[in-house]
Amino acid sequence: MELNSTGKYLLGLHSCSEKLGVAILDLNDPKKKICDSTFECSRELSNNLFRYVETLLPAKYWPQIARVAVAKGPGGFTGTRLTIAMARTLAQQLKCPLDGVSSFSLMVPRLATKLKPHEVNDSFWLFKVLKRRGTIGGQYKVNYLKSDRIETIELKEPHLLPHGIKLNPAINAEENVSEDLKELINFSLNAYMKKEESPWPEVLPIYPTSPLDSCN
Repeated sequence: MELNSTGKYLLGLHSCSEKLGVAILDLNDPKKKICDSTFECSRELSNNLFRYVETLLPAKYWPQIARVAVAKGPGGFTGTRLTIAMARTLAQQLKCPLDGVSSFSLMVPRLATKLKPHEVNDSFWLFKVLKRRGTIGGQYKVNYLKSDRIETIELKEPHLLPHGIKLNPAINAEENVSEDLKELINFSLNAYMKKEESPWPEVLPIYPTSPLDSCN
């Protein structure tokens, strides 16, 4: 993407796995082309987060950010916390909206294709089994709009599920940062077009389990 001094940018951040996803979209671009990259960062994110973002959008263009979007979890404790902290700081300092979306919600449009035909109009669960911590899950519905676009309706935010609970229908959560990052940008673009406010103080990480649990 060719950056310019008249651009008005939407920035998206996703770090709910071992990868960091960064995406930008120039809101003045009539084609609304998304530019994105993923980085294998693991435990190095705290040292390299700003550098990764600058590979797509150098800091001198940050004052031109009109809206920020971030995946708020569930995911790794440190990675999720760092990107949300950066997103909140940018939104606060730039006085722009901040859209926070659960990583499970971002998966729904691509994973809903696994539903059987008779399940499409009903609610379903996305779940993920955590090592030694149980199972987390969120409940969703999809709304098929014109031009086959899917709107995700989150009925229950991802949370720790009671032991032995039966989920039906249920789909295993599968990470795809690149695809989910594009969904995040499109979600935020839609909010921008609707002029939704999305205040930054309301965006907080989703931690279905405490990081202290591993110390027990």
